[in-house]
Amino acid sequence: MSGAAERDAALELFDTISAPYLERDGVDIGPMFGSEGLRIRGKVFAFVGYRGALVVKLPAPRIDDLAASGAAERMVMRDRAMREWAIIEQSSADSWPGYVDEAFAFVDSITP
Repeated sequence: MSGAAERDAALELFDTISAPYLERDGVDIGPMFGSEGLRIRGKVFAFVGYRGALVVKLPAPRIDDLAASGAAERMVMRDRAMREWAIIEQSSADSWPGYVDEAFAFVDSITP
């Protein structure tokens, strides 16, 4: 599958996962790192990155655990590791709904 086809497949899956969240109060779609992501009260908690992987915001210790286990990798921007952002590859797409739910709960709890 080409890069564009992978991203299209990821976006289609993300749209399916996003639908129930968009029915919740305070949840919408907004810009994030050149993509569009799910937001709660204006703060993004999940989106599909440029390479077709899911990107989620989770507590730093959880990101550490996921990276150590190989389930995810820490997002890096301009050679800087992002403390609370993880990348989950499309090969683990069956786990995306759980990660999105975790990210929603985390960002909802820290966003006034």
